[in-house]
Amino acid sequence: MAGGETVMVMSLVPGASPVSLNEARGWLRMGGASDDAVVEPLLRAATGICEAFVGQWLVQRSGSELVRVKQGAAWLSVRPVVAVDEVRMVAADDSETVLAVDEYRLSLAADGAGRVMIMPQHGAARVRVTYRAGMAAAGADVPEAIRHGIVRMAQHLYEARDGKDVPPPPAAIAALWQPWRVLRLGGGR
Repeated sequence: MAGGETVMVMSLVPGASPVSLNEARGWLRMGGASDDAVVEPLLRAATGICEAFVGQWLVQRSGSELVRVKQGAAWLSVRPVVAVDEVRMVAADDSETVLAVDEYRLSLAADGAGRVMIMPQHGAARVRVTYRAGMAAAGADVPEAIRHGIVRMAQHLYEARDGKDVPPPPAAIAALWQPWRVLRLGGGR
């Protein structure tokens, strides 16, 4: 962890695309289920690009993160945080000890950022936090503008598959996602 705050964020379950294969096939004007092998990876890639752009997971899922503790607080890098399932104190020898629920506290900022406060008696330098994050419980609950941007990004990726004379993604995609974009300013967390 030399110099960095967060070592790794890992989604234990891949994020579900809020766009169905049928919706994407219809937008791309593709045939039936035989095209799923083409459409499904495009949707996964477009969903990942969207999550990176907006700075949030779209559909709720579990993740695990190894975080450095500063002044008793460990800031989680994925948002919006829904719940913390487990906190483990990580010792210098990389052994881990599960903390009881009353040995840490989760606080959520208005933008969904999660901060886990570790009780001072532990003196933890690092913790592994398993938590759930995402803006919607199901794909259908993701705002329509985000969903439409994902379909359009999948279309752009499909059209750019040969890699020749590829224009940048249409600005309309960023415009659709912009209202949900969460940025961190400074390096305070």
